[in-house]
Amino acid sequence: MDIHHILKQLPHRYPILLVDRVLEIEKGKRILALKNVSINEPYFMGHFPHRPVMPGVLMLEAMAQAAALLAFDALEKAPDDKQVYYFAGIDGARFKRPVEPGDQLLLDVSLLRMKAGIFKFKGTTRVGEAVACEAELTCAMRNIEA
Repeated sequence: MDIHHILKQLPHRYPILLVDRVLEIEKGKRILALKNVSINEPYFMGHFPHRPVMPGVLMLEAMAQAAALLAFDALEKAPDDKQVYYFAGIDGARFKRPVEPGDQLLLDVSLLRMKAGIFKFKGTTRVGEAVACEAELTCAMRNIEA
């Protein structure tokens, strides 16, 4: 899945769109996506000027965006203007390695369960073979009230 398809699926745009490409997708089971980490990312100006490091919360957000792509593929639909896909929870988040400009962040997310618009995922981010972050994510698809 290239960036054009991702832009059709996710409502996020620069600077918060954090998935550049989907490398693999197993319907209803697993997704492997890619985030190219560039020195041009706006958060590097302040995190940290002397040693740029991708904020951990953005690694979690990147996993949640990959999880959304997996959920939409499993449901064979994307949210429309009357729905939104919320990040609802994070459990067991652990940060193992800093992510720096020039790294390619691999987002490996598996669907654990889905029921009534609530999705539970297990996600791991890697740079090469090294684990950068891991967590369980809960997301919810909800209708927007007018």
